[in-house]
Amino acid sequence: MDFRRLLSTPVTVLAMAGLLVSGCSSGRSAPGATPSGASGSRPAEAPKAAPTADLGTYYGQKLKWRSCGASGFECSTMKAPLDYAKPKDGDIKLAVSRKKATGPGKRIGSLLVNPGGPGGSAIEYLQGYAGIGYPAAVRARYDMVAVDPRGVARSEPVECLTGKQMDAYTEVDQTPDNPGETKKLTTSLKDFAKGCEKRSAKILPHVSTVDAARDMDILRGILGDKKLNYVGASYGTFLGATYAGLFPARVGRLVLDGAMDPSLTSLEMNRDQTAGFETAFKSFAADCIKHKNCPLGTKSTADASHRLEAFFSRLDAKPDSTGQARKLSESLATTGVISAMYDEASWPQLRTALTHAMAGNGADLLALSDSYYERDSKGKYANLMFANAAVNCLDLPPAFTGPAAVTKAVPSFEKASPVFGKGFAYAALNCSYWPIHATGSAHRITAKGAAPIVVVGTTRDPATPYKWAKSLAAQLSSGTLLTYDGDGHTAYGRGSDCIDTAINKYLLDGTPPKNGKKCS
Repeated sequence: MDFRRLLSTPVTVLAMAGLLVSGCSSGRSAPGATPSGASGSRPAEAPKAAPTADLGTYYGQKLKWRSCGASGFECSTMKAPLDYAKPKDGDIKLAVSRKKATGPGKRIGSLLVNPGGPGGSAIEYLQGYAGIGYPAAVRARYDMVAVDPRGVARSEPVECLTGKQMDAYTEVDQTPDNPGETKKLTTSLKDFAKGCEKRSAKILPHVSTVDAARDMDILRGILGDKKLNYVGASYGTFLGATYAGLFPARVGRLVLDGAMDPSLTSLEMNRDQTAGFETAFKSFAADCIKHKNCPLGTKSTADASHRLEAFFSRLDAKPDSTGQARKLSESLATTGVISAMYDEASWPQLRTALTHAMAGNGADLLALSDSYYERDSKGKYANLMFANAAVNCLDLPPAFTGPAAVTKAVPSFEKASPVFGKGFAYAALNCSYWPIHATGSAHRITAKGAAPIVVVGTTRDPATPYKWAKSLAAQLSSGTLLTYDGDGHTAYGRGSDCIDTAINKYLLDGTPPKNGKKCS
């Protein structure tokens, strides 16, 4: 139920591409909190790095590596302060994995990777894709490394709900038509927040992106690298940019692919993403209507949009059968459609799923929704959605203070997307009931003094709109913008030789592409 999940592609495509973003919307604080950095206000500057005088024991750790996962991979566990403000008050254990440089060629150092989320497992991404699928020349010269951020996957994961509770949560109507439906939605959001507080109270205040960036610097020091080399996708770009803002002198070669704009408030970010998914859907619809069997007709993209809206309305009144106990609700169907917007390779699958669902069998569309939420066939959910909310709700104050504020904002969201607008607006309520106040706020990141940083944007990216990449590249004192004119979420390793060549050259010899370079 949170569409500001920022991974590079849905998990079912992980082995082929990257990762994905998180479920509905995010970046909020506590009930009744007033959003800071409202539209029109001047964003604050990035937080400054805390002194490292008390962190010597952490930087001086010696990791014990063991074989794990696929052949050639090693795993270990590092420690970091649970609370950087009180480093003597206890540790948090973070899972780390690496695959050593294969050669030939002189080893450059370590290359950390992060697929986004927040909540995506960097270790799964490393072992399932980056460590075996990144260009051979890059893997030859770098130790490929990943750390699951605090609260994620193997690193003391945030937990919130049981599988059955998550099933109920994901089915809740996110386009309420009356006070009763609105109350049911807000109750589900409150119950989610209470579940996180009950099961993960100790870690919840300490899973911000700033915390994770400081963890990465400790890992850099442990690995013996003078500077951090890093490829971050989607939310991973915010993590990387945050690192650059905290430690500009320690920036090595940073690639930020599918960039987020840290100067945006939660409301602005959610609304922009709503428009991004509308753009992506129009691209899908334009392709779909070229096929005789397009379930959304063959007339026009406008007609396709109307047919999808009518389908969602039908499910709102009566969910479809799926051949199992669970039914396909409007909310689950919307998530299924959204999941296919991350990668145009998923469009044929979506056409088939919509064809079957419009005929009354919602099983295929439900499967797309389940992949988005990382729900397995036994009803167990990964912690992606839990960590996603926990991080986002610390990083930014809430988009809305309550349902009344959403109602006022719905027209602007529906202007951004007639198909998805209302649902995205109400989804942005999720952090309004969070038990921990936000510690971050919208801010510009300049990273003055950092080495050149490559920011990559895709023109029709649904999850991280292209204008975010342009904004981040402009904010960074050493930012250089690399553009992919295409569809889908993120660009590196997705079929553009132009993009891949430019990034590979930067990673291997430190030469960034010319600012403003465009690829297709």
